[in-house]
Amino acid sequence: MGNCCSDVAGGKSAVGGSTSTAANPTNDAVDTYLRSRGHNGLFSQIELSLSASNLRDRDVFSKSDPMAVLYIKGTDGLLQELGRTEVVLNSLNPNWIRKHIVTYQFEMVQNLVVRVYDVDTQFHDVDVKALKLEEQQFLGEASCSLSQIVTKSNKTLTLDLGWEEVRSPTHVQRYGQLTIYAEEIVASKTTTELILRCSGLESKDLFCKCDPFLVISKITESGVTAPIFKTEVLNNDHNPKWKPIFLSIQQVGSKDSPLTIECFNFNSNGKHDLLGKVQKSLAGLEKLHSVVTGENLFIPVSVEQNQQNKVLKSQLFVDKYSENIRCTFLDYLAGGFELNFMVAIDFTASNGNPRLPDSLHYIDPSGRLNAYQRAISEVGGVLQFYDSDKKFPAWGFGARPIDGPVSHCFNLNGSSHYCEVEGIHGIMMAYTSALFNVSLAGPTLFGHVVTKAAQIASGSVANGEKKYFILLIITDGVITDLQETKDALVMASDLPLSILIVGVGGADYKEMEILDADKGERLESLSGRVASRDIVQFVPFRDVQGGEISVTQSLLAELPSQFLTYMQARGITPNA
Repeated sequence: MGNCCSDVAGGKSAVGGSTSTAANPTNDAVDTYLRSRGHNGLFSQIELSLSASNLRDRDVFSKSDPMAVLYIKGTDGLLQELGRTEVVLNSLNPNWIRKHIVTYQFEMVQNLVVRVYDVDTQFHDVDVKALKLEEQQFLGEASCSLSQIVTKSNKTLTLDLGWEEVRSPTHVQRYGQLTIYAEEIVASKTTTELILRCSGLESKDLFCKCDPFLVISKITESGVTAPIFKTEVLNNDHNPKWKPIFLSIQQVGSKDSPLTIECFNFNSNGKHDLLGKVQKSLAGLEKLHSVVTGENLFIPVSVEQNQQNKVLKSQLFVDKYSENIRCTFLDYLAGGFELNFMVAIDFTASNGNPRLPDSLHYIDPSGRLNAYQRAISEVGGVLQFYDSDKKFPAWGFGARPIDGPVSHCFNLNGSSHYCEVEGIHGIMMAYTSALFNVSLAGPTLFGHVVTKAAQIASGSVANGEKKYFILLIITDGVITDLQETKDALVMASDLPLSILIVGVGGADYKEMEILDADKGERLESLSGRVASRDIVQFVPFRDVQGGEISVTQSLLAELPSQFLTYMQARGITPNA
């Protein structure tokens, strides 16, 4: 049955609905569904344009005929070719026309390599894809990360072309310059707003009206349907009209990509009845809106029955269809906003004696990184590109400095005046040094370091700075100040701050799951105040170690959306 004899609010929560009347373009239930199937993170389509200047002239009677080849370097160091430009004849300053599309993934360091070749005259009539590069003259190469390009205010990066074989600290020979320009494809920024309603829905309940909700799914190239949005549940309504729906063109694929819109009758047991469905693209929905007509729902008939779908009297109407260009994460980067990295490391005694190999803090003489070092290196390796000065606050907690009491927030560099260190290497050096200058103690308290990070973020807001802060906490144990930490996180939710927590070792991290509000329940302080947004992401190191997805990807997947939620809620624009 529907909601006649059930906990409506609880049941709605189970499918991602809401009893709130406020419009909410986000969809936690679908987000959770997609995350569970590996669809994580920010994916924006970037168009790269290449040009070069002052190339070497390798031809005797004319100038070089340059072509550029774009590669992406994998984690194994191998190069994968992404594309080739056209050949520009007789030019040492080519401005190639052919563009290259790259999918920008925030949570990964995407290393690009560009190699420039002088194409011999005898190959000018050959398709560039068929050219054998070993038969062309090498003019030089340049490399960078995609993050380095998109964080530039003009999204342009100029690099010196070099020759790997002759590079050395004392002999740097330049072979001209390469310029890379990145532009986010408009489809990545275009958002469609829809208001959908149905008429004449048939009741599936004997004693109640239907309680309908919609699920919108896209149909992938392989024919699999993937949900991308779900509406709220409307109570006892045969003619429902749902809150505005926001879909990005990027989510859908294109305006002509097929979509399935299914209308279900809510059941508290989770077995929702299909009331009917419609298959339309965004272009089709736009047409329905323009001609002010409805589309009949149908019930699919199994293939075995060899019958046509059952067309219903119920109809779907599009009351509103509009497209808008929305500010994206990359727009804010281009507007001068930065991500500032901070780290806090657990020095409690449960980590074990750092001098013994079974300790989580053991520094292996062979150079193999322990879990703490890996987390710092991987997360910091991504975030460092978004911080211009690369001066990172670094703290320790749960240890007793020399001749002092136990501290739950001490400067990792040993200074009593400042907490910043230079670069990721500086964090690693300060961490190693601290292991031999403090005594591991306890208990495990997060409240102090969260409050310290919040103070820095608050000061940045007061100074009108374009900064968003990310605190990485690496810990091996169960926290003993859960309520104090929740209080600090609730206060911090109003600030430009996100908290990333990596759990190392084999402890029970159930309390960490409470702090990470992925299941939809916002944190609440002791005074009853509810967090304005989810700012915590927790990953147990053991869950991702050796798997297909890295610690970094798991942790950073939600950061862009947390950033945008903060900016948009406060009406902060990229050029503010």
